[in-house]
Amino acid sequence: MTVTSNSSPSLTIELLAVYSRSPSIALRNQIVKLNAGLVRKIAYRLSHQCQEPLEDLEQVGYLGLIRAIERFDLNHGYAFSSFAVPYIRGEILHFLRDRTNAVKIPRRWQETHRKGLKVREELTHTLGRPPKDSEVAEKLNISINEWQTIQQSAINRTAISLDAAVAYHTDMKVSLGDLLPDEREQFLQVEAEERQQLQSALHQLEEKKRTAIECVYYKGMSRQEASEWIGVSPMTVTRRLHQGIAELIDLLQPQSAASTVS
Repeated sequence: MTVTSNSSPSLTIELLAVYSRSPSIALRNQIVKLNAGLVRKIAYRLSHQCQEPLEDLEQVGYLGLIRAIERFDLNHGYAFSSFAVPYIRGEILHFLRDRTNAVKIPRRWQETHRKGLKVREELTHTLGRPPKDSEVAEKLNISINEWQTIQQSAINRTAISLDAAVAYHTDMKVSLGDLLPDEREQFLQVEAEERQQLQSALHQLEEKKRTAIECVYYKGMSRQEASEWIGVSPMTVTRRLHQGIAELIDLLQPQSAASTVS
């Protein structure tokens, strides 16, 4: 089930209101299912930045979504999707940090690297030029391959700053941070895509069910107001809502699955 909160914010808010008054695992799971597409989109994007399986990232993302559900305050007046995104993304990033082991360099290599830096400085002064790796290795009494391995290990151990320049265009420096995707822009794009998916799914519903959903979740009518406007009983409106939402969930499931692999 993949109807997301930014696809149907009114429905999510309504369920969150019920959950705040009477929390239950079943209701929480329903909210999770309604927002599953949001987790998938974030996990899919982050999967391109690591070696972890997409399925693992999604599972971790659901933990973040549950945290957001538990901590969301209806009185603040903002969209649940905007509130949930940092929790989902943060949970996945925390998982990736824990999974990423720092490169451990043997103590002997660390000492050799420090000596090598000193030897290189001395040779540069003596030779009047930067020394070759073979010359530094000879002074250290190790092979050139070992010295090059030690240097590469030291480089891999050093964190890269987001301010590090990766290119220059005329007088403007392009940093690594500049190349990172804009999260706000990505989120707006996801929101537009899912709104379009929902609209397409709505048009596939029977007219009576579609009208009930539009009255309550788009026009903000109460069930009583919707029943008077449509000309049926409130119970009939509720039944059509439940049936229509169930059909929407089924209709949106293959669309979200396809969008995560496109």
